[in-house]
Amino acid sequence: MAIFEPLAAPNHWKPSALAAGPFPGLQGGAVASLLAAEVEAMASRRNWGTAISAAAWFLRPTPMAELRTQLAVVTEGGRISVVDNTLWPVGEDEPCATVRVTLARERAVEVPGFREQAADAIDPSQFPLRSPHAVHGRSWFMDAMEARAGGDAAWFRMRDNVIAGAGPLAGVLGPADWTHGIGRPVQNVVADPNPNLTVQLFRSPRGAWVGVRAETSWRPEAGLGVGSGVLLDVYGEIGRVSMSVILVPFSRTVPA
Repeated sequence: MAIFEPLAAPNHWKPSALAAGPFPGLQGGAVASLLAAEVEAMASRRNWGTAISAAAWFLRPTPMAELRTQLAVVTEGGRISVVDNTLWPVGEDEPCATVRVTLARERAVEVPGFREQAADAIDPSQFPLRSPHAVHGRSWFMDAMEARAGGDAAWFRMRDNVIAGAGPLAGVLGPADWTHGIGRPVQNVVADPNPNLTVQLFRSPRGAWVGVRAETSWRPEAGLGVGSGVLLDVYGEIGRVSMSVILVPFSRTVPA
């Protein structure tokens, strides 16, 4: 099962209940994953190489409605390509989110004396299971993944693809979007949506598990914060994540 199903018109999508966030609208990580997955699919056809980073901006809440996307190539050729992908509800002119994806063709470089450290694989399925529920009590994006916590990281394994054939970066963005919540300095006090999300990868994850070693800093007097973390697979580090955080009272409706 895919979290977003294609409609008859090109670049039109219907979100399932698993795309929902904890507040009205869709989860930002689900939206960013959809947009990145479309770029990765185009990259495989255009020989752009591997998606190495995504910078997402959540401009307003994305409704549980039919959606359309539009890709725009910023630059193409040589070793690096950059592609934007933007999302709107069908029938509306104001966008809800946009993602800029950077892609690179891999090319081996000899560095004398450099040796990548080998690490034994860990098994996150042995860590305690976490099953957080949304405040609305319905299905949401967290239900699309298995979540566990152990050692110094939180671990996620997607049960459902964001779209059929989604690429590695799309599979990382969903778990990465929880970073600021994993490292909250105080729990259950305020809502802390992230209006943006940035992920950089230096290699694709091996296996289905994505881990986040997270930290978050808040500045309540300004209602602001940041979240960041090291991204992992079962063999070690694969990249980094960061986002801004907006602190608001629970009573307000906030973007997911």
